Amino acid sequence: MSNVLRQHAEQLFAQELEELQKQDTEKRPYMWQLSPQAVVTYLIGGTLKNGFEIQPKYIGNRRLMEIAVATLTTDRALLLYGLPGTAKSWVSEHLAAAISGDSTLIVQGTAGTGEEAIRYGWNYARLLAEGPTHAAIVETPVMRAMKDGKIARIEELTRIGADVQDTLITILSEKTLPIPELSSEVMAQKGFNIIATANNRDKGVNDLSSALKRRFNTVILPVPDNMEEEIDIVKRRVESYEKVMDLPVEKPALEEIRRIVTIFRELRSGITADGKTKIKVPSGTLSTAEAISVMNNGLAMAAYFGDGSLKAADLAAGIIGAVIKDPVQDKIVWQEYLETVIKTRDEWKDIYRAFRDL
Repeated sequence: MSNVLRQHAEQLFAQELEELQKQDTEKRPYMWQLSPQAVVTYLIGGTLKNGFEIQPKYIGNRRLMEIAVATLTTDRALLLYGLPGTAKSWVSEHLAAAISGDSTLIVQGTAGTGEEAIRYGWNYARLLAEGPTHAAIVETPVMRAMKDGKIARIEELTRIGADVQDTLITILSEKTLPIPELSSEVMAQKGFNIIATANNRDKGVNDLSSALKRRFNTVILPVPDNMEEEIDIVKRRVESYEKVMDLPVEKPALEEIRRIVTIFRELRSGITADGKTKIKVPSGTLSTAEAISVMNNGLAMAAYFGDGSLKAADLAAGIIGAVIKDPVQDKIVWQEYLETVIKTRDEWKDIYRAFRDL
């Protein structure tokens, strides 16, 4: 697995999960790999009794993770809801890894996702040759999760058409998946549940029906509370990327991360960090995930088109690309911010020049 670009959570953090299982003395729900308390420790991080360090996967409000984990011990499904880049998919993956030891039972929601992606499909060669049989069924991740008592994940639930979304109602309420062609059904085993994610920027695309909403407990994942928290998230994720990609570059200075996070937070909130200057807000989300992407791109620029040391010029293009989504309106917002905020900061002269050069 050493050449795999991105390992699944249960592979990447296998040592942590193994150590948690050894040290976990709390009661575990049926089919769970860890107790609810240990799952939260895996997500939030901490030091075990034997001194083993668990890295934090989610940096934020511990109570939110406790609510999410507690939901999955009940008959309610979990909906992780929030802005793009608030770690919904990341949390979903790690929850499934810690609970089921398998984060791969996933359905990616799109406008083209049909019922067969959630319920089941057919092997049409066998269907034509044999007629409808159990052997001709193509199992979906949801069906496999029901049979094995595991967690299934559905990404971007609100991008799926409303009629397809509602195929989940019977699964979530009755815990069964009818197969009318065979006059049979799949009954969910203990341990089965669903974690769905939804983006509140997509509100109104395909809103969930009230019947489906009642089957979910919603946990809203907010943007990071403060500057230091967001810097820590970016720093950890960038260091992980640098290690996986084996970039021939110096470690990024914390000050560069701080500048990017400051720019994104100020443009997101419409006011400078000192609270003195109001500024216009661009159309993009400028999420933590985008800040991580800008840093990663800067590291690649420094490694392959620079001297290996991260400089303002390596970051400038990535920042502009993240901010300017609308070439007309966002460009005006950016130029105003550049001249009224960045230009006035003496310690930011280098990045101001880099922006002006572009």
